[in-house]
Amino acid sequence: MLVMKFMSRRSFLRNTAGTAFALSSVQSLFGAESSSPYVQNMGIQLYTLRDQIAKDTAATIKAVADAGYRQVEPYRSPETDDMIAAAKDNGLAVNSMHFDWNTIVEAKDAALPDFQKVVADAKGQGLSHLVIPYIQDKVRKDLDGYKEVAGKFNKAAEISKEAGVQLSYHNHSFEFEPMAEGKTGFDVFIEEFSPDMMFEIDVFWVKLGGIEPVKLMEKLKGRVSQLHLKDLKEGVEMPRYSSPDKDAFKEIGNGIIPFESILACAGATGVKYCHVEQDHSPHPLESIRESMKTLIG
Repeated sequence: MLVMKFMSRRSFLRNTAGTAFALSSVQSLFGAESSSPYVQNMGIQLYTLRDQIAKDTAATIKAVADAGYRQVEPYRSPETDDMIAAAKDNGLAVNSMHFDWNTIVEAKDAALPDFQKVVADAKGQGLSHLVIPYIQDKVRKDLDGYKEVAGKFNKAAEISKEAGVQLSYHNHSFEFEPMAEGKTGFDVFIEEFSPDMMFEIDVFWVKLGGIEPVKLMEKLKGRVSQLHLKDLKEGVEMPRYSSPDKDAFKEIGNGIIPFESILACAGATGVKYCHVEQDHSPHPLESIRESMKTLIG
């Protein structure tokens, strides 16, 4: 029955037989699921609210706290001081941060001085995790490109580890596109990442890339530091290795991704934190409230 909680509303309404019993069961399961430590400490990737933050950071972060979130994951480091300050003013934890990938990928100095500044800033702000959010097309044209990037990430992970900060890589769907002999860029990352380098798995992009998130999480047990949670519209063609239309990004519970099994797997595979993210929405604040309501019941 738990899967019914996260069905799309449209799919749920189509199941008319036994509706009264189903509704009572779902309501009780909402309460049970809300006891999940991930739900109780749910984070949000603030990129979801980038337009609102640009207009009024303090008011937007307050709205995040009012919606029931307990932590935030800022973006665009090193320009994050305003977000972090507003989060702390509202009692929100800040454990993780996305930053400019070019401090590693395009570094001219092997010592990675710009990345070292990012690490020092994160450490000074009390963060425990840093996340590489993307790699540009020119460095991922073939498997050798992925291998070269993995080596750079491993070097950066050594630096962050010395400071007590965990470095991870956030996937999209392009990493799952088959290349030479069917091997993917993500396969290269799995093989080449050192024990110091981990993954922040975005379940939307994994699903869009034709991979089941739970199976990938099980495969990577002990190597996934955090999750990004957003739902995928029913009917989107998969696999797809590029960005879909904006309306493919849905609130939790309004798409096809099985979050109940994902959260259960997170606990079994050593995931530290979970963050809601919705890259596109006509009404982002309403969307993050809806996702939280689905999670807490």
